[in-house]
Amino acid sequence: MVAFQKPGKSESYDVMAAKAARTALEDAGLDYDKVQQAYAGYVYGDSTCGQRALYRVGMTGIPVINVNNNCSTGSTALFLARQAVESGAVDCALALGFEQMQPGAIGAVFSDRVSPFATFDEETDNLVGNADIPLALRYFGGAGKAHMDEFGTTLETFAKIRAKASRHAAKNPVALFRQEVTPEDVLQAQVVWPGVMTKLMACPPTCGAAAAIICSKEFADKHGLDSSVRIAAQAMTTDGRETFNAHDMREVVGYSMAKRAADQVYEAAGIGPDDVDVVECTTVSPTTSSLLMRRLVSAAAVRLRSLWMMATTPMAANTSPTRRAVCCPRAIRLGRPALPNAPSLSGSCVVRPRLARSTARAWRFSTIWASAVPV
Repeated sequence: MVAFQKPGKSESYDVMAAKAARTALEDAGLDYDKVQQAYAGYVYGDSTCGQRALYRVGMTGIPVINVNNNCSTGSTALFLARQAVESGAVDCALALGFEQMQPGAIGAVFSDRVSPFATFDEETDNLVGNADIPLALRYFGGAGKAHMDEFGTTLETFAKIRAKASRHAAKNPVALFRQEVTPEDVLQAQVVWPGVMTKLMACPPTCGAAAAIICSKEFADKHGLDSSVRIAAQAMTTDGRETFNAHDMREVVGYSMAKRAADQVYEAAGIGPDDVDVVECTTVSPTTSSLLMRRLVSAAAVRLRSLWMMATTPMAANTSPTRRAVCCPRAIRLGRPALPNAPSLSGSCVVRPRLARSTARAWRFSTIWASAVPV
């Protein structure tokens, strides 16, 4: 993973991505020629940016599959790499996420055709109005307002979530914003939606890159790799009918979609919310962090030792009766709290450390992601 930067301050996407890939390979103790497939995730870029980036690492003739799936792009790259390994199609795959964004509010690139978010935009217009506020803020701020209206949630609660995230970021060397803020700082920041959101609750565009090596247990053993981190379960879901039928901004941004993903991954991993020690919930605002956390953990899980709000590429894979995907531990340890929005690097995960039968520590790692969230 490379340190993240503001748009205009970062290196070119291919340079950042190549650095992230090399770092993952070095951490794994693996040469690039051992990688059999690569999945390169990005949103803002022309076709085959993945080839441009990885050719800087090596030209070994392997398939390079470019992935664009909006905020679930990084998770999708991991999803595909994991499937390739788990199915036995390959023994080792590289998942890469990178983004070189532009300053300002996120907007459409192609104005000569219908937007894939046209229906989401129309529902948002009908539910929250406020056409003068950028759409991304209306999506997630609108979901937060719906939560406020139903449960009496205060702006102070969302400010505390944002402040907590900053405490993690302050200790993270690759985070963009490392200044710790208080709830009062968040509340006193510039207002972008009166009573709903301030500037410090909004997630700005960000540039960066991250990578992970996914391989089978057999491959790791053969090459002497550290296989103490394994990927226990992954689920990806898309919208159901409730997204538009419920006429609720929380559904527009993926509330039930996230619940389905959580249910699937808990079942696949063979654990429940009460078994989880650390929750990593990737969102673009504290309002949606609050919404999704309700779906990820139960009331009995309030004993969580640590609650992180991150934007990161998670290491993920489904459980298989015959093969398990493993990845380099350092990639997980370097998850970067409170990093602003980079669509190709986002995801949510549940991580539970447990003590194995031996004296070594193993990790159960589950990823929960609901794709096609409009941002």
